[in-house]
Amino acid sequence: MSIKKKLGMGVLSATLGISLIGGGTFAYFSDTEETNNTFAAGTLDLNLKSTDDSEEVNVNIDNMKPGDWKVHQIRLYNDGSLNFKDVVMSSSYEVTDDKGDNDGEDFADHLHVNILDTATNTNIVSWTPLSEIDDTVLTENLEAGARQILRFDFKFIDNGEDQNKFQGDAIDLNLTFEASQEDGSLR
Repeated sequence: MSIKKKLGMGVLSATLGISLIGGGTFAYFSDTEETNNTFAAGTLDLNLKSTDDSEEVNVNIDNMKPGDWKVHQIRLYNDGSLNFKDVVMSSSYEVTDDKGDNDGEDFADHLHVNILDTATNTNIVSWTPLSEIDDTVLTENLEAGARQILRFDFKFIDNGEDQNKFQGDAIDLNLTFEASQEDGSLR
């Protein structure tokens, strides 16, 4: 055999050997599994309703005089899928001084509010001036699908003194109710 043939046979044998080694190391066992996962966020949905279950929750009191009061019910509904940690009420107001004679005295100091949890007959706020009811926790741990009925009593306090300066005055009161989620937990 000539040198060319011997060299050719050697290269061919080496190539065949390398391909067999490579092919032998490529073979392996494998197994594959798959999971289908869903991550869905819950919802917080606070709804306010009036005594007649209408969504119109406005407390309007006209023609008040010292000693007058108004009782109004506000129902808090947790219509979401998550429990509420708490519901906090904040307030803001603007006084209209009809005659400009209040001399720096705040009409909201003479209008007091009492807030009662009707289920437990417990006062949440006890005859406090409107000017001081900001950031009030109304309820805690309200479960999804539950409701809480609150009784609001608004009273123009008769302090036994001359309150003529408030004749014709008005307060535009805005109450904001904010529900918060419970703290996160291991699921």
